[in-house]
Amino acid sequence: METAILGRTGRIVGKVGLGAWQLGADWGEVAEDDAAEVLGAAVDSGVTFIDTADVYGDGRSEQIVGRFVQDRPGLTVATKMGRRVPQEVSAYTLDNFRRWTDRSRENLQTNTLDLVQLHCPPTPVYASDAVYDALDTLVAEKRIAAYGVSVETCDEALTAIARPNVATVQIILNALRLKPLERVLPAAQAAGVGIIARVPLASGLLSGRYDEHTTFAANDHRNFNRHGGAFDVGETFSGVPFEVGLEAVGRLRSLVPAGATMAQFALRWIVDQPGVSVVIPGARSSEQAHGNAAAADLAPLSAEAQQGVAEVYDELIRPLVHNRW
Repeated sequence: METAILGRTGRIVGKVGLGAWQLGADWGEVAEDDAAEVLGAAVDSGVTFIDTADVYGDGRSEQIVGRFVQDRPGLTVATKMGRRVPQEVSAYTLDNFRRWTDRSRENLQTNTLDLVQLHCPPTPVYASDAVYDALDTLVAEKRIAAYGVSVETCDEALTAIARPNVATVQIILNALRLKPLERVLPAAQAAGVGIIARVPLASGLLSGRYDEHTTFAANDHRNFNRHGGAFDVGETFSGVPFEVGLEAVGRLRSLVPAGATMAQFALRWIVDQPGVSVVIPGARSSEQAHGNAAAADLAPLSAEAQQGVAEVYDELIRPLVHNRW
């Protein structure tokens, strides 16, 4: 698989990774055996980077990943912390960081976590000297090897990129969310910060498998969070109304190269963006995991395809989301 350096971690990772949110919760039920099959299929397809969080299934995702990686040396596992408590700036302390990372180290069965990311904390956290001092202490104590941030907005990303020891920024980037291309990706490249592109298929919209008749389980965030009732609405369908997203996907289909799926086209579009280290699609089956990884085998998209994505975004999506995040 095509590889890249994961920012200031210095690690080499495949440019298509695996997001493990769905292995924990909020995407309908995924049995543990099925989760192990997904992980195995992804890694067998060349994936070397897995992204999870302590809040996914309240640790279930971390535990499943932790058991899997014991027999798969050489993988990079990133986790996230901070969303298991009320979202107050006062919660982001060294003592809490130690407790949170101790729990993740136990779940992931490792002494030193490869990469820990602040999990979309309150905006003032990104500008706190004390927070970064605490994260530096975790590195010095060898609880973590490196740290990064996961953000909702481009301004949060730019604030973090300016910090000297932030290794990575995780941000929503896909064909329905183009704003990071303007300032965030160039700033990250200049600073040597890795970009982890999350929600790459806009919660499945860009897979091309949904239509106006598609329904989602009651415990699936694509049902219960469409209006931001549980967490930031930008995490569900990238904040794009479902019907508008369907229209955009209908327009994008004509750009998909022969022999590729809509999902592979959407992932390849992200891989092609300068500054992206790794894209982290989720998968609920081994077939999806294989298919996602195969996006890295596609040739770079044509200039016409890139322009086509921009035109659809400008016409249908920009007025709805561009100024929000």
